[in-house]
Amino acid sequence: MYIYQKQLDNLSSLVEPDKVVLIYGPRRAGKTTLINKYSEGLPENEKERMLMVTGDDIGVREYLESQSISKLKDFVGENDILFVDEAQRIRQVGLNLKLIVDNIPGIRVIATGSSSIDLAHDTGAPLTGRKFTLKLYPLSQIETGAGEAAHQTRANLESRLIYGSYPEIIINRDNRFRREYLAELISSYLFKDIFELESVRHSGKLVKLLRLLAFQIGSEVSISELGTHLGMSKNTVDRYLDLLEKAFVIFRREGFSRNLRKEITKSCRFYFLDSGVRNALIDNFNPLELRDDKGQLWENYIVIERMKKLEYMRDFKTSWFWRTYDKKEIDLIEEGEGRLDGYEIKFQGKSSKPPSDWTRAYPQAGFRVISRDNYLDFIT
Repeated sequence: MYIYQKQLDNLSSLVEPDKVVLIYGPRRAGKTTLINKYSEGLPENEKERMLMVTGDDIGVREYLESQSISKLKDFVGENDILFVDEAQRIRQVGLNLKLIVDNIPGIRVIATGSSSIDLAHDTGAPLTGRKFTLKLYPLSQIETGAGEAAHQTRANLESRLIYGSYPEIIINRDNRFRREYLAELISSYLFKDIFELESVRHSGKLVKLLRLLAFQIGSEVSISELGTHLGMSKNTVDRYLDLLEKAFVIFRREGFSRNLRKEITKSCRFYFLDSGVRNALIDNFNPLELRDDKGQLWENYIVIERMKKLEYMRDFKTSWFWRTYDKKEIDLIEEGEGRLDGYEIKFQGKSSKPPSDWTRAYPQAGFRVISRDNYLDFIT
């Protein structure tokens, strides 16, 4: 069963001669499926001039790490489209892809990576002006909802909050399978790029760090306190957090401030890219009626689904949270096209007014409560 991926539309529009499209995203989110579906839609004459390779192949790496124009030309041959999967495994991949697009006229390149640890650094400067970037996440409500009736979407909401939205989780409705799948995802795939590319020695502490974050969704995180709990330095914790973010396990949001001295700006909040991963880390798959973290799950779900929507719709807004030292707060702040909006995320859906400090400081800003009664238009 295939659920249509929204990024397929964007990929089709961005692939151009003499350009590279980079696709980032967590492992098992469907990057290879996306490439295969794109290739299936090509005319037959273009399929015949398409080269698909993976950075897992040592022979491929020998060519794509060579920095030799003649070797790169020999590798590409007469093909017009080059697909490179697992590109983060190729050293200086950005420089080599630059040599390809600069010296093979008309070539179209698509490269995927399950980690931006090395790939973003290696492709940044060399491919300036030559690349487009797409991010692919576990399935969004935009995608899953396309094949659902309204009552099915309402019925599936609890499952999304508890088990998340990885493709295999959405397709297979057996909850025992889902728990086993998420456990395997954590043990075999979640940290793979960090271990292979960064030589992290304390794998157990990575898991403990994530478990601590799992209980602090929607709250400001003290990196110093995390270090104290883990017996690690603040700098080491900060480095691990950065690696986990680049490996698409967690997502960081900073505090917003422009006018008030008492606005918090130096702390941050962390969210999980997938709620199923979060629940697997703390081994809690209880139904919502038995949970005391419904509000945290709801906030995590809305923040991440909104992020997916903005990415897939190519709606480039900047996002923060807002909080003052006297504990006035708004969960989500967005700015785009000259407009500033605040959103309070409430599981119970009670009406609410914005804090007076917010309205005085930002009188032109919008404000809205996002609840189960009105969330769908916000994330789809």
